[in-house]
Amino acid sequence: MKEIDARGLACPKPVILTKQAMDAGERELTVRVDNAAAVENVKRLAASQGYTAVVGGGEGDFTLTLTGGESAVRGPEPQIQCAAAPTEGDWAVFVGRDIIGDGDRELGGNLMRMYFYTLTQVDQPPAAVIFMNAGVKLPTGDEQVAEHLKTLIDKGVKVLVCGTCLNFYGLTDALKAGTVSNMYDIVTEMGAHPKVITL
Repeated sequence: MKEIDARGLACPKPVILTKQAMDAGERELTVRVDNAAAVENVKRLAASQGYTAVVGGGEGDFTLTLTGGESAVRGPEPQIQCAAAPTEGDWAVFVGRDIIGDGDRELGGNLMRMYFYTLTQVDQPPAAVIFMNAGVKLPTGDEQVAEHLKTLIDKGVKVLVCGTCLNFYGLTDALKAGTVSNMYDIVTEMGAHPKVITL
């Protein structure tokens, strides 16, 4: 009996490995997984391929014993349901202004500095910070924000600054932190993350 140890593997890998073994002609399989979603996905695969499935074990270490025959009538491929796995830092910040909120500019500037300081202190900082329009005034003209950005960069955060915007404001040579970027790279970066926060 072939054994597949799929514990610790992300969805849909347990199903893929099981299907590969079935396609290779294995009629008796033991599949070990570590979560209930994987159990259900493998069971659906087994049913669709004419195998019977017996589940044993418990949370963290389930064992599915699959048996099938050459003459089994196979149905359509099952729908694999993968839960969205939480990923650290899978978000981005888009900064299109040099202050936070409407109203007093001094207050808005202070809030922006506090925001970037706080980003340096959180356990899961964003994957990227993107500056456009008046937002480019922060990594060029605000010493505190620039220092916070350097800290974030040291932590692996990508900081992109719109080159067209820097040129417009005459700040190209004043950039203190981050990488001069373009619209294509900025759009691509924003699309790479499931959550983008706009300031």
